[in-house]
This record gives sequence, structure tokens and C-alpha cells, in this order.
Amino acid sequence: MWNERYDEAEYIFGTEPNDFLRETFENIKAGGTVLCLAEGEGRNAVFLAEQGYKVTAIDLSEVGLKKALKLAYDKEVDIKVEVADLSDYQFGEAQWDGIVSIRAHLPESVRQHVHAQITSALKPDGVFILEAYTEKQLTMAAVGGPPATQKERFGSLAVLRTELVELDEVIGIEKSRMISEGKRHQGLSAVVQFIGKK
Repeated sequence: MWNERYDEAEYIFGTEPNDFLRETFENIKAGGTVLCLAEGEGRNAVFLAEQGYKVTAIDLSEVGLKKALKLAYDKEVDIKVEVADLSDYQFGEAQWDGIVSIRAHLPESVRQHVHAQITSALKPDGVFILEAYTEKQLTMAAVGGPPATQKERFGSLAVLRTELVELDEVIGIEKSRMISEGKRHQGLSAVVQFIGKK
């Protein structure tokens, strides 16, 4: 599905980073190692590389990651990419200064598999940054987010606080905000924002 979506010249979510990440990335140790989950066409990974981080971007879509590498080349930065399925991905132990999840709307079992590894995968003082749509998005006129048939994929602060209880919460909020990220994320949207620190 995602290979087909990404198979066009246009970057469907744009080439600029997510606003929440742009505002908060400095919570991650300067120059550190960062893992970007479900990174698609690479806008967030490339932005972090521009800030001096050593970035690995993973995604199911090889087409998306090829575009990520092109964007990195165009911006004259280096990123690593890895085609990977988060349902069985192993994050490693104390490997990352930051893990970034921007709109990685996963099935419940996959999300739990991912979240169960976050704390151990972070180095001491490592940071997890997430923004996702909440189920309230279904009532908004905005473009973006999972369909109503996949409600389990929406984010919620309650779930994050339960599944990431070992992290110290730095930011945790559900809110509405304007989003403009390519043609697939547009308008006043319902999101959850979370930053947790090890």
C-alpha cells in the first residue's frame, strides 16, 4: 500500500519536518543517535541530520526510503535507511539518544511490541518524541489519520502513559492544532503529543 502511495515525484507529506518535532528536537542530546520510526519519505530524518544528529530511518516502504535518501542528498546530509517491519523489529539495548515516532499509526499488537522496547532501547537520558492523531480526528474536517475502520491505530495519552510508564513524562497533551504537511495532512487536527525521558 505505502509503496503505491509514495510512488510519485511529489513528497506526499511534504519535505519540511513535523512542527512538534521542530519545536522539541533539542530535548535529544546534541549530535546523538536517533531512530525515526515509520519514516516514509524522510522529512523528519533529514531535518534531524541537518541539526547534526546521526539518524537511522526505518519504514516498510522501500519506495518511501528511496525518496528519503534523495531528499538527504538534495539537502547534503547523510542518513541511514532500513526497510523494516515494526511488528518484529528489534531496537537494541541502550542504543539511541532519541527515538522519534511521527504519525506511526500502528495496529495495537505492533504498537505494544514497539512501546515495550522503547525504554531499554534508549541510552540513559534518552528521549522518545511522538505525535499522532487521536480518535477525535474522525470528527474533524481535516485530511489525515487512519480510517474509522481502524480506530485501534489512533493514539491516546492514556495508552501512552500506560505503555511507556517507565519513562519520565516531559510533555503529554491531547490538543487540536493546525497541520500543513503535504497534501495528506492538512487542516485543524486532533493530536496527541508526548515526550518521555529515560
